Amino acid sequence: MSKLRSSAITQGIQRSPNRSMLRAVGFRDEDFIKPIIGVANGYSTITPCNIGLNKLSKRAEDAIRASGAMPQMFGTITVSDGISMGTKGMHYSLVSREVIADSIETACNAQSMDGVCAIGGCDKNMPGAMLAIARMNIPSIFIYGGTIKPGKLDGEDLTVVSAFEAVGQLTSGKISKKRLNDVEKNCIPGAGSCGGMFTANTMSAVIEVLGLSLPHSSTMAAEDFEKELSSEKSARTLVKAIEKDIRPLDLMTRKAFENAISVIMAVGGSTNAVLHLLAIAKTAGVELNIDDFEKIRQKVPVICDLKPSGKYVTVDLHNAGGIPQVMKILLNAGLIHGECKNIEGKTITELLKDIPDNPPNNQKVIRTMDNPLYKKGHLAILKGNLAIEGSVAKISGVKNPVLSGPARIFESEESCLESILKNKIKAGDVVVIRNEGPVGGPGMREMLAPTSAIVGQGLGEKVALITDGRFSGGTYGLVVGHIAPEAAVGGNIALIKEGDIITVDALNQIIEVSLTEQELEIRRKSWKRPLPKHKKGVLAKYSRIVSTSSLGAVTDLEK
Repeated sequence: MSKLRSSAITQGIQRSPNRSMLRAVGFRDEDFIKPIIGVANGYSTITPCNIGLNKLSKRAEDAIRASGAMPQMFGTITVSDGISMGTKGMHYSLVSREVIADSIETACNAQSMDGVCAIGGCDKNMPGAMLAIARMNIPSIFIYGGTIKPGKLDGEDLTVVSAFEAVGQLTSGKISKKRLNDVEKNCIPGAGSCGGMFTANTMSAVIEVLGLSLPHSSTMAAEDFEKELSSEKSARTLVKAIEKDIRPLDLMTRKAFENAISVIMAVGGSTNAVLHLLAIAKTAGVELNIDDFEKIRQKVPVICDLKPSGKYVTVDLHNAGGIPQVMKILLNAGLIHGECKNIEGKTITELLKDIPDNPPNNQKVIRTMDNPLYKKGHLAILKGNLAIEGSVAKISGVKNPVLSGPARIFESEESCLESILKNKIKAGDVVVIRNEGPVGGPGMREMLAPTSAIVGQGLGEKVALITDGRFSGGTYGLVVGHIAPEAAVGGNIALIKEGDIITVDALNQIIEVSLTEQELEIRRKSWKRPLPKHKKGVLAKYSRIVSTSSLGAVTDLEK
């Protein structure tokens, strides 16, 4: 391998007693001059997202060895957002992104690996791996575990969100307990990540666009054989990337991030992509800020009809041509940069040259530019006296993008959900869930249970919900998250009171409370910073060092 980076292993192992350690795991004399590639395996039985990863990891491991390199497999953690949603366990979800990044960086750098093949499935696996890849800047590739196929009930496609919405439907008398039970039993049919254009599938698409996974790989179904073949091809591609010395920061340019944002808008991706892309760009040293999302939103329409607000799931998108088809449409419209490259060393223009200009006629998932689902992107950045640093609203499918109403204040997700399920939230209310931010939560929990319950009760078009926490990729309706500064650090969301009139205006990107600066200042003088909820352990550590959400909620911000 003529262009291998100098590393402690490949350069110094022949004169080191460490050779004996590697012999014990299968190295022979001729293997010590081969590149060593980490296989970061996110396999676990905690979640259906990751239960199929061991098979893919073994495929990658074998392909690396057959390609003339030496794989070293190690495990990374995962937590299931779907299982922890609505519980105290959800405090650990965003934290796990940092733990995953730290673990991959630690293993690869401690063992002086020449490259890494990261394999993950659940929401935080993707951004966690990308943070580590950006930090290390060694040749890298990501293998997505794949999307789940839709559950089926009475001819209807179901996803994990269907179960959460069914709870709200039950409490409002729209369905029976039997129907709720049937939805719960049928919405998750097997292995794979949540099936709509939720966070996992959004981030897998982002990685494909950034060039760190192979074309078409981000939308494959976890249980299909092509996923195994893609894993093998990815591993072989990584070995070639080491030979060519293609590194992540060669690919993760400002223009590549702009491409990723354009695709997120086109497919109707998750609000979490804003948080994760800001974090990855910060780590990669790329200038990107929250306002860039709004600038691109104004130019890029939503052209994919995907759940949660649309009709179809990610396997339908894959069958319609996947992310390459979406990119080709955007490329022809001048909305992405064709000169950006991928891990194979090819430009986007080269990669897409054989992709049709228009999607197949026998599908309804991907639309053309002259017939978009929405003329502008769906992730709006709202600012105002309630979110001076910004906030994120997902407005796809929202029929009433402007709402002014009295604040209904809740200091936690649990207290809010209890009120919703007791039918205490009424049309016209602006529900406020605060002290759920990165510091205050800590961990910035996702509010899927309250938003799904509101939708299930038929209030999705009649109620706004705002929070300094996050939303699941499965959330839709007039919801605003990532409000910064957050309540726990003295943001104005901490100062509002029950009944204050709040305006959420997604058309003009405004979120504000009808209070003067003088009144806010009076309230600020009597505000006291809440005591940390945790004094030791990972949540305490996270709360002490995490940045504001407008910077991606990173934990290694330069001081």
